[in-house]
Amino acid sequence: MTGTTITPYLFFGGRCDEAIAFYGKALGATVEFLMRFEESPDPTPEGMLQAGFEKKVMHATVVVKGVRLMMADGCNDGANSDGFHLALSVPTEAEAREAFDGLTDGGRVLMALTKTFWSPCFGMLKDQFGIEWMVMVPGESS
Repeated sequence: MTGTTITPYLFFGGRCDEAIAFYGKALGATVEFLMRFEESPDPTPEGMLQAGFEKKVMHATVVVKGVRLMMADGCNDGANSDGFHLALSVPTEAEAREAFDGLTDGGRVLMALTKTFWSPCFGMLKDQFGIEWMVMVPGESS
């Protein structure tokens, strides 16, 4: 083991505070660190930050069920999360249903929770921020 990690970094186009509160409610996420652009020890380069984003989240680290996610508002309101999903694996079907229901609030179901050949309980959704999730209970061979 080299100590190398890969951590998802999500951008919310000005809605990071709202996302942190939502994931806190839906998944029990806790804030480990949060810094706003106006709190940065170095000034933001001229023209990089959209007007009105001074109080927005420059960087946050949250912990969801022991896993770190990094989050930010980005420098403007153009968040884009195409091309990936977050996979949330939990030990029980009850936990899967609770997480799925919480994340679906304000979002939409892409695939309802169901038994598959790889999982006793698997579903997909897009949350209210456009982040796509796969919620599952690992199968015996996972």
